Amino acid sequence: MPDQSPISSVNDFVVRFANVNGSGSASANELFARSILRHGVPVSPRNIFPSNIQGLPTWYEVRVTEAGHLGARGGVDMMVAMNPQTWDKDVASIEPGGYLFYDSTKPIPSSKFRADINVIGVPLTAITNSTYTDPRQRQLFKNIIYLGALCALLDMDPKLVEQLIGEQYKSKEKLLSSNVHALHLGRDWALQNLKCPIGLRVKKSDKVGDRIFIEGNSAAALGAVYGGATVCAWYPITPSSSVAEAFTSHCKKLRHDPETGKAKYAIVQGEDELASIGIVIGASWNGARAFTATSGPGISLMTEFIGLSYFAEIPAVIMNIQRAGPSTGMPTRTQQCDIIACAYASHGDTKHVLLFPEDPAEAFEFAAQSFDLADRLQTMIFLMLDLDIGMNHRLCRPLKWDDARQYDRGKVMTAAMLDEPGRDFGRYLDVDGDGIPYRTYPGTHPTKGSFFTRGTSRDRYARYSEEGAVYADNMQRLVRKFETAQDLVPRPLQANAAKPTKYGVIYFGSTAPAMDEAIGLLEARGHQLDRMRIRAFPFHSSVASFIADHDFVYVVEQNRDAQLRQLIVNENGIDPVRLVPILHYDGTPITARFIANAIGDHQDHLKVTPLRKAVS
Repeated sequence: MPDQSPISSVNDFVVRFANVNGSGSASANELFARSILRHGVPVSPRNIFPSNIQGLPTWYEVRVTEAGHLGARGGVDMMVAMNPQTWDKDVASIEPGGYLFYDSTKPIPSSKFRADINVIGVPLTAITNSTYTDPRQRQLFKNIIYLGALCALLDMDPKLVEQLIGEQYKSKEKLLSSNVHALHLGRDWALQNLKCPIGLRVKKSDKVGDRIFIEGNSAAALGAVYGGATVCAWYPITPSSSVAEAFTSHCKKLRHDPETGKAKYAIVQGEDELASIGIVIGASWNGARAFTATSGPGISLMTEFIGLSYFAEIPAVIMNIQRAGPSTGMPTRTQQCDIIACAYASHGDTKHVLLFPEDPAEAFEFAAQSFDLADRLQTMIFLMLDLDIGMNHRLCRPLKWDDARQYDRGKVMTAAMLDEPGRDFGRYLDVDGDGIPYRTYPGTHPTKGSFFTRGTSRDRYARYSEEGAVYADNMQRLVRKFETAQDLVPRPLQANAAKPTKYGVIYFGSTAPAMDEAIGLLEARGHQLDRMRIRAFPFHSSVASFIADHDFVYVVEQNRDAQLRQLIVNENGIDPVRLVPILHYDGTPITARFIANAIGDHQDHLKVTPLRKAVS
């Protein structure tokens, strides 16, 4: 018996699967997560995988949370340990009183266990080998067998799992029946040989509601389709490749002429990132809505073209699915570390619009909106996702679209407008003070409105000029345009604490789910925080006002150098002492526990009475 009471919890626990990459475990682990959803219980899964193809350790974590928390919690209540290479690390991560599920076919020394956890051994290899002879079948069905055993241990309804298997192998009767058989092999063994259920249980509920289960990259790609994108040029790079793949899949369903079957889109895999962004800018200059998907190393390579887009004022969209850097960094780990790189991408004085979605629903909405913003502002728009949002399934509100919505193509002169008496067309002429000039599409008029796009300095009428006053005039107009963007991009969302407080917190993107949960943990410790979720750069004026209203504001982000904090200080002239960085950058998703502990410890320190004051 363990020297710690077993964890007992219904619909609120964390299960982590430790496997070997390439073992076929991914589909079984995802099946486990989806089957809990079928019980009406929310889950938040995360796939933690290596950057090689096969052989290295991989983990899949499923947070079962009837309360609906979608951020990583921290800690493991049950470890399904299928990888001997990571055994010690996996066992060490289990919470006291938690459960270790392992393959007991071969004996393991008692020194490899912990006295404060509950050990559950199932002879998975022996069961598999006695049933199957083909090596690949043994490998694949072993995963389904441990899923069956978990069904018994967690009191899950096997019919719901069978239903999912049936949907996965629809019209493939042989695969369907063999998987169901493997499921019951594991479940029957557990029921006959183990005490079922254990302290962790799944009970049917109705907390999922109408929410959908989708990856952020797929949602962003669908947003591009609905946002009017017709050109995608890309070069494969983790974790962004599935954006282009999903865009291809969505276009095949939604972008073919129903009468002729002709494709009404172009998807080009360039020879590298430079070619990809060049294709996008060329297509955008010609009037198409175009985008590329990439990650940090791709942004580094694209910066010269990004500068061209900014200075020549050509609309385009980059979806940056951030990963850990610098250089190759950790390609399959998540961070929010490209904020500064994208905000000021390219040499010279540049500023770019960044959008920060928190989940797949906002990834869809912001992706669609980014094309309107690109056309309206005639500039590059960055959609800043990261691996945690992009490559993991999330529960989110249903994606919605208004079919009456009209695309905002911005200030585009037609042939008729160019022919109006007295019409003065200057490609870089600001006619109404918002910093945004009119443009024309190539071929709009046989003699008027066309212009030569160059990356060198020019006057308001696109005539080449290196005069200092002309250059300064153009650069100052670009600042006015950036200021105009403040009221066009998504505004920050603000929520006040239950009680008046002198402290606030700013956060953004994938940090949001953990931050939302951390607020409750902090309140339990007696700390009240007003909060603001930033959704775009340039920052709305309310950001500076929020900071001014508080003595200290915590800035929570997932990078080493406090990049969002730097941006706030730089753009608003705020005393950096008033912004307290809360930083998480080991490549794993930030957790509610981490945030609550970091802010709570700082708040506790603030409450300590100084010794000099006590003595006086």
